[in-house]
Amino acid sequence: MVDVPAQLAAVTRAYRVEERDGEEMHVQTLEQTVPVSLAEAWTALTTAERISTWFLPISGDFREGGSYQFEGNAGGTITVCEAPADGRAEIAVTWEAMGSVSWVTLRLAAVEEGATSVELEHTSRVADVPAEMWETFGPGATGVGWDGGMLGLGLHLGGVEGSLSPDEAAAWAGTDEGRFFYRGAADGWAVAHTAAGEDPAVAQQRADATYGFYTGTGA
Repeated sequence: MVDVPAQLAAVTRAYRVEERDGEEMHVQTLEQTVPVSLAEAWTALTTAERISTWFLPISGDFREGGSYQFEGNAGGTITVCEAPADGRAEIAVTWEAMGSVSWVTLRLAAVEEGATSVELEHTSRVADVPAEMWETFGPGATGVGWDGGMLGLGLHLGGVEGSLSPDEAAAWAGTDEGRFFYRGAADGWAVAHTAAGEDPAVAQQRADATYGFYTGTGA
């Protein structure tokens, strides 16, 4: 069992379009506070053995300028690896998958004794996202996937009650509990998309399609 309502409520989601280096970018962020020290959160996010228990098996050279590869998923280059100092830490990587490159940044900040804010930012070129894909799913296509990652981290660090291993995640998506999670995550991205200026009905339609994709229900 997973405390899905608590996890959904614990994540703050935001979406915006901004210009960087003359190109339009989709920028998505998720933020969650976990009940561990900054040092513990850093270890959970930078140690292969730990990452494999809550996200995916990973290999690589975990230093700035090194590379990484998730088993059966994305790989890339570690562009920033700033260990905890003065209450903050940061990791940034290229996210290379299916012939495209985007960028992921993790920002950690100690918010109080024994609690750390984890912010994940995923940036992709608007031009690199197929128009048909965006018009069907909107930001939830990738956003809901990152919600799953935040769920795994939250469970691993005790931020939410329950247990769910990466090996169980695919089957869990088809359970009542899993569908409830993906429904809530997809709807959360509809709210973020609407806040960025999208028509609410369009944002919800895309959230419905995203929910159907992740749960295999088709709607």
